[in-house]
Amino acid sequence: MEIINESSSSAAVKKPGMSAGGKLLIGVTGGIGIGLSVVCASFVAPAFRKFCLPYVPATTEQIQNVLQFLPKNASGKLLDIGSGDGRIVVAAAKHVRSLKTDGVELNPWLVYYSRLAALRDGVSTQSRFFRRDLWKFSIKDYNYVVIFGVEQMMLDLEHKLIAECSHNAKIIACRFPLPHLQPERTIEDGVNTVWFYDLSKQSQAAAHRETIKLGKLFEN
Repeated sequence: MEIINESSSSAAVKKPGMSAGGKLLIGVTGGIGIGLSVVCASFVAPAFRKFCLPYVPATTEQIQNVLQFLPKNASGKLLDIGSGDGRIVVAAAKHVRSLKTDGVELNPWLVYYSRLAALRDGVSTQSRFFRRDLWKFSIKDYNYVVIFGVEQMMLDLEHKLIAECSHNAKIIACRFPLPHLQPERTIEDGVNTVWFYDLSKQSQAAAHRETIKLGKLFEN
């Protein structure tokens, strides 16, 4: 009868364990994967909203066209709606040192990047960036509003601008015009075209405000 050595048999079938290096590699790879998923989710999530405002950096030409509508002696506050990486806000702050410039953006990573860009370019005390839903963000205190929108959202943006902005606010629209308001000036430059609106000269804006006031009176 063959005698089997139990201890030697167990050693023969025992599989070697994973090395510490292998476990570390798996942990690092998993951490990177989770990190990438979190970052990517911030860019993909807007696509599931009613209006998708994709991150498309403003071109050098678009920035220069926007700045043409900001006089060197401009004062007050400027807001960039959907400010992305903050390049419009930073450029406006450098162009007009007397102007307070803000950006509102939903993507947290772009907001962090924008704040770093403002710090790097020496305008961090002049510029602010808010991580907010643009539809819930109040724009009533701004003298200049810059918009890089998509065609599907311009009508709703027009309603928000007319309802909330002061009567003498200036609107600078890029890529797509506002559907009903008449621009005071237009820089025709293909995809870099910019439309400039002065709400103080818009009869439709005034009529819309009166309608809102009447509606509030009836509510009361």
